[in-house]
Amino acid sequence: MPPQPKFSVLMAVYAKDTPAHLGCALDSIWANQSVRPDQIVVVGDGPITDETAAVLATWQGMLGARFEVLMLPQNRGLGGALNEGLPLCQHELVARMDADDRSTPDRFSRQIAFMQAHPYLAASSAWIAECDAKLTKILGHRCPPTTPDALQRYARLRNPLNHPAAIFRKSAVMALGGYPEIACEDYALWSLMLRRGGRIAIQPEVLLHMRTGTEHLHRRGPAFFRGELALLKYQRQIGFLSRFETIRNALLRGAARLSPVFLRRLAYWTVRQFSRATVEHSPPSGPL
Repeated sequence: MPPQPKFSVLMAVYAKDTPAHLGCALDSIWANQSVRPDQIVVVGDGPITDETAAVLATWQGMLGARFEVLMLPQNRGLGGALNEGLPLCQHELVARMDADDRSTPDRFSRQIAFMQAHPYLAASSAWIAECDAKLTKILGHRCPPTTPDALQRYARLRNPLNHPAAIFRKSAVMALGGYPEIACEDYALWSLMLRRGGRIAIQPEVLLHMRTGTEHLHRRGPAFFRGELALLKYQRQIGFLSRFETIRNALLRGAARLSPVFLRRLAYWTVRQFSRATVEHSPPSGPL
């Protein structure tokens, strides 16, 4: 059996992140992880609070050279911050992690083995559990299709990979110029990757718990819709979407983002019930 490849974890933090949540996220990828990363790169996206800086300093003291922090003088947004941190990643496999989520203890062992078994994949992700703010109750799941062909079709309507649980080959992302620095930067990246012939997949198992809840629906209104329109324009410019698909997606997203919050909650609850059934009744995964 070939040796397990080394890998980096890439994170970004900013002023609104909660220090306790950051500590929980770091514990989940190091102290509570069956296979620990060989390097953790954290990018401070603009000024951060003293409390968050203290958490990072503590981890630097514990891990030394394995824990690298890059502080940006101004907020660049997630895509820009990750683009600054990606060149600092020393290994070909790079796993993403957000500052307020929690990875399962076997996340990296499962994902590294998956990428080893499928060397043609440029990137992959896994299903994720959506939880309450304390990560004590699972509210639903995000369960995209799993195979490259199915994701190629799915991506023309929805984001194909769960970004907080993503793992990718650094060379594949660098060859694309990194993350497009627009709203929905991850969806833009996967769209460009697919357009250029890259292959992606999803592991049909939950490997990350995300803090969420219906309160985020209040944030996904008109302002969020403007960002999605910028994404659709980008997808059309690179030839990922046809003119018909662009108009269709704009109408669908507009109906969702501009509708009353109670309708968004109803739609969100319906999707959660479907995703829960998907996880509970999913058959064993087969070859990709």
